[in-house]
Amino acid sequence: MDNKWIRIKGAREHNLKNIDVEIPKNTLSVITGLSGSGKSTLALDTIYAEGQRRYLESVSSYARQFLGNLKKPDVEFIEGLSPSIAIEQKSVSHNPRSTVGTITEIYDYIRVLFARVGKAYCPKCNIPLQSSTVDEIVDNIFKNFKEDARLYIFAPIAKEKKGEFKKELHNMKISGFKRVEIDGVIYDLDEIDSLEKSYRHNINLLVDRVKLRKDNFERIFEAVELCLKEGDGFVEIREMDNNENVISNQTYSENLACPKCGYSFPEINPKLFSFNSPYGACSECHGLGFKLEVEPEYIFDINKSLEDGAALNMGKDTFMVSMMKDVVRSLGEDPSKPLKSMPSKVLNTLLYGTDKEIDFSFSKRNGDSYEFTREFEGMVNWYERRYRQTDSREIKEWIERNFMIQKTCQACNGKRLREEALSVRIDGYSIYDLTEMPISELKLFFDALKLSDFEMEIAHELLREINRRLTFLVDVGLDYLTLGRNATTLSGGESQRVRLATQIGSGLTGVTYVLDEPTIGLHQRDNDRLINTLKKLRDLDNTVIVVEHDENVIRSSDYIIDLGLGAGVNGGRVIFQGPTSNLLENSNGSLTGKYLRGEKRINILDKKRVEKNSSLKIIGAKHNNLKNVTVEIPLGKFVVITGVSGSGKSSLIMDTLYPALQKELYNSRVRPGEYEKIEGLEYIDSVISIDQSPIGRTPRSNPATYTGVFDYIRELFAATPEAKIRGYDKGRFSFNVKGGRCEACKGHGVLKIEMQFLPDVYVTCDVCKGKRYNKETLKVTYKGKNISDVLDMTVDEALDFFKNLPLIKNVLQLLQDVGLGYIRLGQSATTLSGGEAQRIKLTSELRKKSTGNTVYILDEPTTGLHFEDIKKLIKVLNILVEKGNTVIVIEHEMDIIKNADYIIDLGPEGGENGGYIVATGTPEEVAESGTYTGYYLQQVLSKERISK
Repeated sequence: MDNKWIRIKGAREHNLKNIDVEIPKNTLSVITGLSGSGKSTLALDTIYAEGQRRYLESVSSYARQFLGNLKKPDVEFIEGLSPSIAIEQKSVSHNPRSTVGTITEIYDYIRVLFARVGKAYCPKCNIPLQSSTVDEIVDNIFKNFKEDARLYIFAPIAKEKKGEFKKELHNMKISGFKRVEIDGVIYDLDEIDSLEKSYRHNINLLVDRVKLRKDNFERIFEAVELCLKEGDGFVEIREMDNNENVISNQTYSENLACPKCGYSFPEINPKLFSFNSPYGACSECHGLGFKLEVEPEYIFDINKSLEDGAALNMGKDTFMVSMMKDVVRSLGEDPSKPLKSMPSKVLNTLLYGTDKEIDFSFSKRNGDSYEFTREFEGMVNWYERRYRQTDSREIKEWIERNFMIQKTCQACNGKRLREEALSVRIDGYSIYDLTEMPISELKLFFDALKLSDFEMEIAHELLREINRRLTFLVDVGLDYLTLGRNATTLSGGESQRVRLATQIGSGLTGVTYVLDEPTIGLHQRDNDRLINTLKKLRDLDNTVIVVEHDENVIRSSDYIIDLGLGAGVNGGRVIFQGPTSNLLENSNGSLTGKYLRGEKRINILDKKRVEKNSSLKIIGAKHNNLKNVTVEIPLGKFVVITGVSGSGKSSLIMDTLYPALQKELYNSRVRPGEYEKIEGLEYIDSVISIDQSPIGRTPRSNPATYTGVFDYIRELFAATPEAKIRGYDKGRFSFNVKGGRCEACKGHGVLKIEMQFLPDVYVTCDVCKGKRYNKETLKVTYKGKNISDVLDMTVDEALDFFKNLPLIKNVLQLLQDVGLGYIRLGQSATTLSGGEAQRIKLTSELRKKSTGNTVYILDEPTTGLHFEDIKKLIKVLNILVEKGNTVIVIEHEMDIIKNADYIIDLGPEGGENGGYIVATGTPEEVAESGTYTGYYLQQVLSKERISK
């Protein structure tokens, strides 16, 4: 076997056409091709899947037991493949405890650093804590007090504590002590037996009175040692004058404690700084930084009366609604009036209750009634109490879903840690302060950090590892993130690059890395840094295989595999494989090669627009890093939102504008990011976000059902003579209801096998053989095809089959127009890529009758799309705009940007240095703006002018 190559023979997984592939080891290789051509199938379902099996085989006998649960790729053989790691687009974690810092392990190193060289401060007095040995304490006494000073040496017994202290006073007496200070007054122990129980007392045991002289060294040493024993590790030294007045005093501790107030500190170890450990986490929120609390706005629709259903998710005549009506009457108001027309006191009482008793009466449906008198708890308190006390998971989930939101924990202010952990500092910063710095700023902090020689000896390796990993995050364009950023808030591209940086930090060698579009969400400015990172991973003697369409990544690769000719059933063939330089010299029939060589290109479309002089204006947006921005979006245009990664694009559009429009137009309960107001709402009637989320999460969902074309097809089958003879209606041809479907698999066509800790596995139903329907239903045919045969057709095949039926043809034509002619009508939603799902949603919108006043929002729609696919996408989006609608797209892809009617560019940088509107206008105007986007746009437009 040649150890320089990964050789794949007879790959047949999904749509791969029994292909043979060779990939040189220790290279940066790109797999590209049209969307649906088989790229991910080859990279993830074949190469990575087999590499994962081999990894489990190589690890241990324990790991090998899981091999049976891993699907073996459909391939004749693969040789030369090392253990593989996949870095996919999916989010790193859905765990609210995962952060950028924990995923990259940087936070773990910082925790150890704080535990070893951090300086503890008193949370109350904000002064450094001290701990000393007996020798150090005595040495300090001789340094800090003048010779012959009159010293009183005390052992602190109690500070601001209630009690009689009988036992403590008795123990002092039998131990031979003579005097004790109680609340500032020194008593002979014989004079006092107990104290006033209800008062808070300060008690200090007087162990010795001595002059500070060298010949008293041993006596002072013994007194200090005794104080530490009696005072639980503390000793207080006071210098007194001849009139028994205090001249100065000093508290010492062999524990870590405050010398001023005596605040005792727990042991400082790495667990103290972990919000995932009970030892370090805030006791209120258990390290989450937030708590679920009932949101008053979610309880009532104030536009309605209680009689008309103002109490949300609660019937009109329930016991609780009856009580609320009585509360309203007791306040002199009419329950038939809308809540918003009543005094604020009424709503406040309904929410938070009353401290006075109210007379209640309730009538049951059977006519019985009863009366009672009690205080009203208030609906906020009622839901919170039910949530705390119920053992029912269903009730908890119902309350969480309908009435609760996450609110910042008031105990730790969202910092996740107990106050002691936050009181340990390095160079004046707590560990929380460091996790809130942008990574670029944090790297500068550690670069400039000055430690003593002793501390540096301890921290040297920790700092080296922290700096190394921070550098990797900067290199992949994530310098605007913070280590405290929750993993659930990361985009697919961000999470993928976080994992990429983590893998580089691990320093593994001899591994096959498979990456699925690492350029997602990355601005052109940051591409070079990502490419250098991929090369760095390669240079560690790893093989890096990237599924990618980005031109810069392809041009920078060592080797390329181009799949096609088309997509779906028309794909799965190797069009070209070899050194990238060879493809750049000669396209060799490759569609990718033609675009790279400029033989094909995406031109700026000729646009027809419905003239509108209206706009949508969002004023004072402050969400995340947005700097109180005001932006005007022209309506009836193709508007593109641009800017470097982390500049605030998603914060402005996805987190503020979209939920704000949902709230204003549909009275939705979503919570938009902070803004002052929106103007221009009267010019729009709906807002739709077309994202890349699945069109369904089970095999039951498919393109035919989602687009609605399956309704027409079922009606067609129900109208056939055979169906009429048998008495079948359109419901007989649905696989979602009993009657015509296969009951063995309930119409899924597959059976779900639960794999415990592994993903569920779907196997073909052995009764219907995947056809979904029973035998009687399949006997009904149209033009020789049964309903299952139709679902198995591709869009292209179905378009030809139904060409004389306009209702069906029109929907299928739209699917073909968006580049999905290759997908099967009944293809499971679980097998569709994000880009395919998004284009199916576009089709669904295109088939609807447009009012011309809809705002469509898309977040990076070019993800997963080849140059040819992007050309089709631009045409489809243009159709929506030509109908008078507004299309707002967040995008980095220059072919999309150059086709915009209007650009809104954010920046100038990411994170805290972003959040400003740095340029607006036509592509030509933004190209002259001097921004990062303008710079790259100018280059693209210059090429456009040259080509013309």
